[in-house]
Amino acid sequence: MTEAWRPDDDEDRPRRGLPGPVKVRVPAKVNLHLGVGPLRPDGFHELNTVYQAISIHDELTARRGDTLTLTMEGEGTGELALDESNLVIRAARALAEHTGMPAHARLHLRKQIPLAGGLAGGSADAAAALVACDALWGTELSRDELAGIAAGLGSDVPFLVYGGTALGTGHGETISPILARPVTWHWVVAIADSGLSTPAAYRELDRLRAEYAAPPPLRSADALLAALRGRDPARLGRALGNDLQAAALTLRPALAETLKAGEAAGALAGIVSGSGPTCVFLATDATQAEGIATELRASGLCRTARTAYGPVPGARVC
Repeated sequence: MTEAWRPDDDEDRPRRGLPGPVKVRVPAKVNLHLGVGPLRPDGFHELNTVYQAISIHDELTARRGDTLTLTMEGEGTGELALDESNLVIRAARALAEHTGMPAHARLHLRKQIPLAGGLAGGSADAAAALVACDALWGTELSRDELAGIAAGLGSDVPFLVYGGTALGTGHGETISPILARPVTWHWVVAIADSGLSTPAAYRELDRLRAEYAAPPPLRSADALLAALRGRDPARLGRALGNDLQAAALTLRPALAETLKAGEAAGALAGIVSGSGPTCVFLATDATQAEGIATELRASGLCRTARTAYGPVPGARVC
């Protein structure tokens, strides 16, 4: 593949992107800390969250085309709409509008991140579309510029442009990378039989809080951030927290058994990922993670269990 040409003084000369195909890998995310504040006037809840990108990936391929189309394979095939409501299409159109480019591309999604699983699969695919079309069209935007467009698409999309480990504030779209000495954290991801609506989880949390039936809201992420800096898995396990977990357990009571099974299998801690229903478990190392995953698969309490590690980069051309 040839490199995109960067214009110098002649702004009227056309830009040339990659001839294609452009292939982008994008990770899932987990929330190590998810503090949910009150509902804001704009309809979002105020969030204080620590994201980590993990090694479960979707893959988006972009080719030249005369229109904008999307096809897919893998998780969610036949369930996920491929029309203008899809975040991939919306992301490509948002980039085209921002840059003045025609929204022309043939996009193909290979999906491994489950739908409505609390792992931000849709947001990941939107981030992949921004990076892929930027490379295909030669629009040459910076990561920060792509993240600015991403913020208009969804709360988790900007983080998945960057990846790594980061603090998210606002409704999750304002990203501050967390700088710490390099360390790999090992996770087990227990995927449920069906998804869970994110808006439904937030509504349920609001209901529980109105009835004084929810646990006290999480405080700041300071303990979690200190655990990341300390590089101690046991300390990190004690610091994991998710305000939406109570809502997910109310909507899907069987998740409590999944959490118990993972911890009984030796996990340092288990937590519902985001709005659920995926549960994630922290292990001391890759060997222990594989053992926990094997026991969870045998338990019949989840559709499958996969090992993963993090942090990993966000959407990247591969």
